[in-house]
Amino acid sequence: MTPLPRRSPAAHADETPEMAAGPRAHACTAARGRLRARQERPPRRCYDRTVVAATQFPVHTRSDSEESRVLLSDVPWSTYVVLRDTVDSSGIRMTYLRGALEIMSPSRRHEVSKKQIARLLELFCLERGIPLYGYGSTTFRNEEKQRGLEPDECYCRDADRDVPDVALEVVVTAAAIDKLEVYRGLGVREVWIFQAGRFRVLELRGDAYAAIATTAVLPELDLDRLAFWAAEPDQQTALLGYRDELRRPG
Repeated sequence: MTPLPRRSPAAHADETPEMAAGPRAHACTAARGRLRARQERPPRRCYDRTVVAATQFPVHTRSDSEESRVLLSDVPWSTYVVLRDTVDSSGIRMTYLRGALEIMSPSRRHEVSKKQIARLLELFCLERGIPLYGYGSTTFRNEEKQRGLEPDECYCRDADRDVPDVALEVVVTAAAIDKLEVYRGLGVREVWIFQAGRFRVLELRGDAYAAIATTAVLPELDLDRLAFWAAEPDQQTALLGYRDELRRPG
């Protein structure tokens, strides 16, 4: 057998340790070099473009009278109760009637009107010495009747009771659920609807509401004068003007 040729010492002197170890070692060395290069490379700032793009989304600004309403169907009573108790915000109103649930976000115009009427009504009762118990937008609900809602404002006269004598509803946009049907099931004696600058009073008679000329809960109150001052753009002017009117002799 012919012996394999042996390389000279000079050839060995030019080899690196990796070359001497063979092709596999050379491949590993190259891979380590590529990995080191990637690690030393500065990170890409891929988030810059995302931030710039996000600022391009249009922002919707609601008008003073715009209200958001969502109507859900086939909602169990337990789900309504959990939602109402979880979303603890005066800016969200929920009306429930036998499986139908309306979620509403009132407008600024709505809230200003209902608050101004409330302040004027409370001023009237204070000036006339009439005991008035206010409950604001408390949630009233009855599982047996499958009904629940928050009035804009509500009151009892002379005594504190579980169900208000009067519920105030300011109408800026139309509701998706018949709130009178909810009030009927809850047994609220009177509902005052304020719409387009005028009051409409409905009284619960038997099993239905009927329109009446003036409130039976507060017969001393002139609702036309209350509506007049409720339309005053400045609340302070309205309160001072109404107070002076109530204190005027005759």
